[in-house]
Amino acid sequence: MRCPYCQHEESKVLDTTHDAHGGVRRRRECEKCHQRFSTYERPILATPLLVKRDGTREEFDREKLSRGIRIACAKRPVSAAEIERLIGEIESSLQQMGRAEVPSRVVGDMVIAGLKKLDQIAYIRYAIVYLHLDDLQAIRNEIDRLLEG
Repeated sequence: MRCPYCQHEESKVLDTTHDAHGGVRRRRECEKCHQRFSTYERPILATPLLVKRDGTREEFDREKLSRGIRIACAKRPVSAAEIERLIGEIESSLQQMGRAEVPSRVVGDMVIAGLKKLDQIAYIRYAIVYLHLDDLQAIRNEIDRLLEG
């Protein structure tokens, strides 16, 4: 692991912690400049290709998913940790399916379900785009369903 301060390639591990998603956080110290830094290791597991509505295929993009969820949660009392947890759960679920391809709708449905539990306003924001709620009546119907459940 290269030191981010002096670029030296030798460092020693001071501490190691594991998270619930299989990641490993290591606290390191450079053997040359003695600066301390952290690294995070996450296993690279294959995620399936997403089959879009028009039949095209696209790699799963964690950053694209993150952007969409963050936009829905903007100015809402949803912590970054909760958003990261939701993204991690979705990615993990896709990997555990063990399939080469899944419809992109599967990811959208997971986001909708997660946001519904996380924040109802964020859910409505995402649903307007995802469910193509094109008029006020459609939005009102979705809000009424949300209030009933």
